[in-house]
Amino acid sequence: QVQFVESGGGLVQPGGPLRLSCAASGFPFSSYDMGWYRQPPGKKRELVASISRTGRNTYYADSVKGRFTISRDNAKNTVYLQMNSLKPEDTAVYYCNARRWDRGDHWGQGTQVTVSS
Repeated sequence: QVQFVESGGGLVQPGGPLRLSCAASGFPFSSYDMGWYRQPPGKKRELVASISRTGRNTYYADSVKGRFTISRDNAKNTVYLQMNSLKPEDTAVYYCNARRWDRGDHWGQGTQVTVSS
């Protein structure tokens, strides 16, 4: 049974940091690329960052480059998103994603991040 436990979301002031965690189980974690997507209020879901199986390759959306860092710990079956210098436009529901080219996607339930003063 595929399962994701997302944590770390909440309310933070502009400029502040937040770290999201996604602990996965029920599938071969180290065989999947991992990613974080977000869906702001009233907008479509968008890719924020992704990381390859061993963590050597990463991708970031232009809007978060230099501010966010994605990482993974395969021994813990966990992917992280460190978010720094947060802006109000970062407010969204953030979703953990697992993807393998020949196996499709698995999705987490999502966690709310609100950036507001």
